[in-house]
Amino acid sequence: MQVYLPIAEMSVDALVILLLGAVVGFLSGLFGVGGGFLMTPLLIFLGVPPAVAVGTQANQLIAASVSGVLAHWRRNNVDVKMGVVMLVGGLVGTTLGVWIFGRLQRLGQIDLTISLTYVLLLGTIGSLMLVESVRALIRRRSPQLARGKLHHHIWLHGLPLKMRFQRSKLYISALLPAGIGAVGGVLVAIMGIGGGFLLVPAMIYLLNMPVALVAGTSLFQIIFVTAVTTLLQASTNQTVDVMLAFLLLVGGVVGAQFGTRAGSKIRGEVARTLLGLIVVSVALRLAWDLVARPEDLFSVITGIPG
Repeated sequence: MQVYLPIAEMSVDALVILLLGAVVGFLSGLFGVGGGFLMTPLLIFLGVPPAVAVGTQANQLIAASVSGVLAHWRRNNVDVKMGVVMLVGGLVGTTLGVWIFGRLQRLGQIDLTISLTYVLLLGTIGSLMLVESVRALIRRRSPQLARGKLHHHIWLHGLPLKMRFQRSKLYISALLPAGIGAVGGVLVAIMGIGGGFLLVPAMIYLLNMPVALVAGTSLFQIIFVTAVTTLLQASTNQTVDVMLAFLLLVGGVVGAQFGTRAGSKIRGEVARTLLGLIVVSVALRLAWDLVARPEDLFSVITGIPG
């Protein structure tokens, strides 16, 4: 069933978009990462303009994150206080990110910037996740290997403005989670992703949060950051396609529920390995598209960006 996307100015198969939303929602619930790192490239692969894919994807993340958070909330796996501190930083980051997005769009460099950012960031993060996950699997199978400390203290933990997070049993500087949230906010605005693939490892290895609380807390702050991003993108850069967002939203809500249930049955090391493989695969595909010879060597510009 073909539907017309007014902002993207193209027709797409509604069933394909619904399926993509469901798959990304499933991954969101499974890994607690929002799923935007996968949806935005998939939309680009379907021919949706990168700027529209980024602006619209942020809207879909809201529904998928809400669905995932509700499931984690029922299991008491959300540190609300930590989420609020990360949210404060996230709002600052997303405001800055939307401004940068608009500047690049007016310069005509936003499409290339989005693709390059995805290749560099996803390739780096995915590779690091794979290396760490493989090491964790080896340690599990070889108990005789020395296991490092569960909590590693670094200079960042000595920052001022200490705050106690009872749910996570942490006493750390509020600047650290706020800074992590700010980075996530910039990623939401420029890349259309919840930033979970970066926030989740940061929350585990920098904040030393209990793994069981990370996914739910990450999704909790992603809800509000992406909501603000969607409003700013729609009002400032006009890159939110309502029809596309609705189709992604419907599929995402359904998929997230199944993903959350499946996530409770998968060991952490295995889940991180699977996520790392997916992230690296997406980065490689985007890198190939950047260097591969295009089918049409020339294009005609029909309008001048405002």
